Amino acid sequence: MAKGIMYIDGQRVPFDGEKNVLAVIRKAGIDMPTFCYYSELSTFGACRMCVVEDEKGKIDTSCSMEPRDGMRIRTNTARLLKHRRMILELMLASHNRDCTTCEKNGNCRLQELALQFGVRHVRFQDTRPHYEKDRSSPAIVRDPNKCILCGDCVRVCDEMQGMSILNFAHRGSELQVMPAFDRKLSETNCVSCGQCAAACPTGAITIRDEIGKAWRELYDPKKRVVFQIAPAVRVAVGEAFGLEPGTNAIDKLVSALKMMGADEVYDTNFGADLTVLEEAAEFLERLKKGGPFPMFTSCCPAWIKYLEKENPKYLKNVSTCKSPMEMFAAVLKDQYKAKDTEDGRTTYHIAIMPCTAKKMEAAREEFQHDGVPDVDLVLTTQEIITMIKESGIRFTELEGESPDLPFGMGTGAAVIFGTTGGVAEAVARRVVEDKSRNTLQAIQFSGIRGSDAIREVSLPVGDRILRIAVVHGLVNVKKLLEEIEAGTAYYDLVEVMTCKTGCVGGAGQPHGLQAIKNQRAGGLYEADRTALIKRSERNPIAVELLEGPIQGRTHELLHVHY
Repeated sequence: MAKGIMYIDGQRVPFDGEKNVLAVIRKAGIDMPTFCYYSELSTFGACRMCVVEDEKGKIDTSCSMEPRDGMRIRTNTARLLKHRRMILELMLASHNRDCTTCEKNGNCRLQELALQFGVRHVRFQDTRPHYEKDRSSPAIVRDPNKCILCGDCVRVCDEMQGMSILNFAHRGSELQVMPAFDRKLSETNCVSCGQCAAACPTGAITIRDEIGKAWRELYDPKKRVVFQIAPAVRVAVGEAFGLEPGTNAIDKLVSALKMMGADEVYDTNFGADLTVLEEAAEFLERLKKGGPFPMFTSCCPAWIKYLEKENPKYLKNVSTCKSPMEMFAAVLKDQYKAKDTEDGRTTYHIAIMPCTAKKMEAAREEFQHDGVPDVDLVLTTQEIITMIKESGIRFTELEGESPDLPFGMGTGAAVIFGTTGGVAEAVARRVVEDKSRNTLQAIQFSGIRGSDAIREVSLPVGDRILRIAVVHGLVNVKKLLEEIEAGTAYYDLVEVMTCKTGCVGGAGQPHGLQAIKNQRAGGLYEADRTALIKRSERNPIAVELLEGPIQGRTHELLHVHY
């Protein structure tokens, strides 16, 4: 790693291992403008906003420059200011500027930098043709008229997920970002992970907005509107209101939902406990029967869609358990049938999720009964934040309120579902024979937690050693599958999360880089640490449900075959 001293705008700045001059500039306290620079991706150098000037007057992009000892650069000169303003003006000239009605209004990098650099007039005409919006995906909307060709979505899809759904097409003034052959997203192998929307700095790719539907149902007196809140949502929703990432704000969110008209608010942790109990039972049964192994977790809908599209031969290895969201929804609709008839109302179920792919999952035929979906609507964390702001609720001033019973009870094993390794750890807690505190700590420190792309753990269960793998990011999943196919790796259980860091890094969450995602994961682990009950089999409501009202119907309500 290179180290030395740079001189930035006359300021002496040491560097030690920073991968480019841009990182050193930001270390010096200067916020360099960028569009195409995304620290977790490869350097692209396309937008030219981060240009700097050296002592000889040469201009170059700081994102693609390696820091050198003794280097002297300036970040803010008359030439650079003129250059940046011209770039912004040209971008705006070929950009659909309906900012007031744009999904990204107030959260758009182009809008932000145009304001910062005082671009008040655009001298150039927009000569580009108008392109049709692509609304075919159940999770995201693509508007080519707002694309600034930064390439962030292209690199996220390729480098993080290995899917390469989006790419550049044509040349010069006709350059566009699109799926191959300009197909609709629904015609591609897109898994609806939404990470392209999370990376997009403008409104070119956004999450499908279904806020209007939610308000209509909340205002309908004939509907009983019931919410469930996913584990990862609680540690991210507060960020939009000034709380630190990782702050557990579920009690405030419950209060806000009740003020907005919710009849009941439950915790998806209850569904996660059901998932642990059913998945662990299935896993132990496979151990008796000798396979098929590895058994893959089934909580992530984008992962399931990936297998269906790209590698269907592994579908037999996927656990038959529904995701916690769908398990909870099936139980909820089943338990509310009699009450609906008695009250003359219809239960409308809304799930608040960190994940855009959950919108796709909720629409699948497998999760419908008599043509009615178990989850009527999925709202992302970002969408519920917008609704809270629309309501004028001062979120941070709310008195907290616990989720409703009986389905508001969850364990520490359930809450860690929201981060990579959490599902595997929860199942491990269930299947190990020694349930002591020391064993729980041994599992915790076994390497099952962390941020490494692929992690391997060996745990003793009975007279055998279980080999468990945890993987997040589809590009890493592909590597793991290749090793399994080649016979160079063997696992009994594999936890798969499509998004990096798991659900805390879902595309439906407020945008944040790795450090923020780690804080959110830390918030979930803290919730587990302070939980009264650590293991799913000790959730009395879940156990009573399985042994009582739905006994004999668990396969119908809690399991699915793809």
